[in-house]
Amino acid sequence: METSTISRRELLKGTGALVVSFSLFGPAARALAQAAAGGGEPEAASLDSWLAIAQDGTVTVFTSKVELGTGTETALAQIVAEELDVPFSRIHMEAGDTSKSVDQAVTAASRTIERAGPQLRQAAAVARRELLRLASERLNTPAEQLTVNDGVISAKGDAARKISYSDLLGDKRFNVKMETSGTGWDLKISPDVPVKNVNDYKIVGTSVKRTDLPGKFTGEFTYAQDVRVPGMLHGRVVRPAVVNSKPLSVDESSIKQIPGVVKVVQEGNFVGVVAQTEWAAIQAAKALKVTWSAPSTSLPATPEELYAYLKNTKSFNDQVTVNKGNAEASLSQTSKKYEATYRWPFQLHGMLAPSCAVADVRGDSVTVWSGTQGPFRTRKSLSDMLRIPEKNIRVIFREESGCYGRLSPDDAPLDAALLSRAVGKPVRVQWTRADEHGWEPKGPAQLITVRAGVDAQGTIVAWDYMERGFPWSESAGNPLLAARQIGMKSVSPGQSNGTAGGGEAYEFENQRIIAALIPWSQDTPTPLRTSNLRAPGDLARTFASETFLDEIAADLRVDPVQFRLRYLKNNKRVTEALVAATEKAQWKEHISHSAPSAGSKAMGRGVSVSGRDGTITAAVAEVEVDKSSGEVSVKRVTLAHDCGLIINPDGLRNQIEGNIIQGVSRTLLEEVRFDAKGVKNLDWVSYPIVTFRRVPDVQIVLLNRKEMPALGGGEPSTVPVPAAIANAVYDAIGIRLREVPITPQKVQASLRSKSPEQRA
Repeated sequence: METSTISRRELLKGTGALVVSFSLFGPAARALAQAAAGGGEPEAASLDSWLAIAQDGTVTVFTSKVELGTGTETALAQIVAEELDVPFSRIHMEAGDTSKSVDQAVTAASRTIERAGPQLRQAAAVARRELLRLASERLNTPAEQLTVNDGVISAKGDAARKISYSDLLGDKRFNVKMETSGTGWDLKISPDVPVKNVNDYKIVGTSVKRTDLPGKFTGEFTYAQDVRVPGMLHGRVVRPAVVNSKPLSVDESSIKQIPGVVKVVQEGNFVGVVAQTEWAAIQAAKALKVTWSAPSTSLPATPEELYAYLKNTKSFNDQVTVNKGNAEASLSQTSKKYEATYRWPFQLHGMLAPSCAVADVRGDSVTVWSGTQGPFRTRKSLSDMLRIPEKNIRVIFREESGCYGRLSPDDAPLDAALLSRAVGKPVRVQWTRADEHGWEPKGPAQLITVRAGVDAQGTIVAWDYMERGFPWSESAGNPLLAARQIGMKSVSPGQSNGTAGGGEAYEFENQRIIAALIPWSQDTPTPLRTSNLRAPGDLARTFASETFLDEIAADLRVDPVQFRLRYLKNNKRVTEALVAATEKAQWKEHISHSAPSAGSKAMGRGVSVSGRDGTITAAVAEVEVDKSSGEVSVKRVTLAHDCGLIINPDGLRNQIEGNIIQGVSRTLLEEVRFDAKGVKNLDWVSYPIVTFRRVPDVQIVLLNRKEMPALGGGEPSTVPVPAAIANAVYDAIGIRLREVPITPQKVQASLRSKSPEQRA
C-alpha cells in the first residue's frame, strides 16, 4: 500500500546530512532555486539537493532521471559510489519525485548517463572534498595526506588514525559555496574540485548487478499499476474511435444498474466514469451510451494515400543536416545515377502493460503516482490543465512496463486528475489494451527519397537525401489528450522527429541531407497522435541510407564493407566499429547476391552502420529466407558498440540485446493499420511483436573508450538493425525491399515480380 512518503526535509532532519552549495546550471540554477530554509523545493545550487549521508553510512542520491528498464539507476549509483569511494551497496537512489529532486529534464534520447552522470559525479566530488576537509581538522592531518576507502578516511601510512563519513557528519549541516561555471547542460567542473582520474576507477567499468531486477524477478517490485492509496476509487475514460470526435449525448441511465458506480464525469469532450472497484469501472465504461460526432477530418483510407500525402504536401520546416558542394548540379554530370524511395509506417511503442496513474486532487493540492519519463514535465502538464501552481503539485515516479518514449507525453495522470477533481478523492486510471494501442502517440510515418551519382571510376560524387515525415504532435508545449479534450489548444505545429541517419557519416564530395516536416491539418499536426519512439526517426533514415548504399555497391560489383570503408577514411570511430563487427561475424568479402541459392531456403548476410548522439554502432545480420512462404528468419545479429566510457558492461550488453530484439520486431512485424474510422490493430493479435521463437542469436563487441565521456546506450543499437536485415535479404534472394515491415507477403510479391532467371 502506498500511504505516505517521508519528505526530504524529514529525512535530512533525522540523519547526518551534508549540505554544500554549488552551481550546476549557471543561470538555470537561479530559476530553479527556492529558499531551502523556507521549506521550498530543492535548490539546484545546494549539494543536499543531490546527496544525503545518513548515520549508518548510507548515501542517498536524489535525481529526477528515472529507471525505465535500461539500468541507468544502477549506472548512476556506480558513478556516485566511485567518486565518493564508498561501497556500491551503500548507495540508495531516490528517483523521480518532484518534491525531492532538481529538474534534470526528461529521461529520453539516451542522454541520462551523458548528462546526469557528470552532474552527480561533480556533486560527489564536492562532497568528498568537504569530507576530507572535515577529516583533516579532526585528525589534525593535511587533507593531501589522507586517503579514503569504503567511506572511511584515514591517514596515509597510519591506518589506525581514521574516521568515517557518517562519524564526521553526525547531526551537523554544512553550508559551503564553490565557484563553477556553465550554462544549461554545458557543465564545467571547477578546477579546485577535481574528479577522480578514470585510470583509478574501481567501480565504474565493472558489471555491477542491477538493483531493480531482484524485485522484478520475484514479483515484489511496485510498478505504477501496483500503487494503491487509502480511499482510492477507480476510473476509466470512455473514448471515441478517433481523437477529434465530440460527445453529442451521454446517457447516464445506461449504467444505473451497475453497482458501485460513483459518478459519470463529462468536461468538454472528456468523458469518464468513477467507481468503487476496478471491475465496476470497467463495466460502466463499456456500457455507458455515448453518441459521438463524426470526426471533423478523416484519416487516409490506404497506405498509398498516406505516402502520397507525405510526398505531395508542402512542408512547414526543412531541417538541413548537411549541405556540401552542389548535389543537384553534380547529379546531372555523373556517369550513372541511382534513385530509390523508402516507406516507414506508423509504429507503436507497445508497452507490455498499458498506461496507469493514480491522482489525488484536493483543492489546490495534487499528488500523482505515475511511470512518467519526465516528472517535472508531467507536473507542468497538470499545472497547465488544472490551473494549479506547479509548486502545489507533487509527481512521484513508479516504473511502468517498457515505454521507449511513450511516457514522455504521459497521458494517464491527466485522466486521473480530472476524475479525482470531480469526486474529491484519489482515483486510479488504468488504460485498456485497446486504449493503449488505439490512443497512444505513435512513432510517425516517414517517406524517404535518396538519389546518388557515381563518376566513371565508380566513386560516389553526389548524394541527395530527402526525408518527408510527420512531426511529434505530443510535444513542444502542446497540451496532452485530456487537456485538449477539455478545451486547451495546441500551440505548436509539432516537433522534429530527429535528423540523424541520412548518410552524414560518409564523406561525399557533394552531399545534401534534409529532413522535412509535413503538417496534417491546421488543427492537428499529424493524422494520428505521435511522439518520440525509441531512436526517433533514425531507424527509417538509416534503413534508407544504408540499403541504398548497399544497392550501389552491389551494382558496382564491390563488397559492401569495403565500399563503406572508402567513404569513412576520416571517420575513425565508425571505421573501427565496422571492422570490429565484421571481424566478429567472420565476414568474408563478396558481392551481395553473387552466389544465389538454388534450394527453397536461402541464407544471406547484410551490414549497416549508424551513429546516434555520439554513440557509434555497426551491425551484421544473418538471415534465412524461405522462398516458398516468404518468411524471413533472423538467425544472428553481430553488433559493435562504441558509447565512449562504459559504466557497466553487463548492463550495456543487456540494453544492446533488447535493442536488437526490438529492432528485429519493428523490421519484420510492426505496422499500425488505420482507416477513416480509426486505428484497426487494437490487440497483440492484430499488432504482433517478436516472440521468443524468432529471437536471434546476438554477438556483441564493446568498444570501451576511457579517454571519452560516457555516452548513451539506451537506443543506438536498434538503429542499424533494419538496414542490416534488408541487406541480408537481398544477399539471400536478390530482391530489394524498401518498405518496413518486411512481411512474407511482400517477399512473395517481390519474388513473383522477378523473372525465372532472377529467381534462381
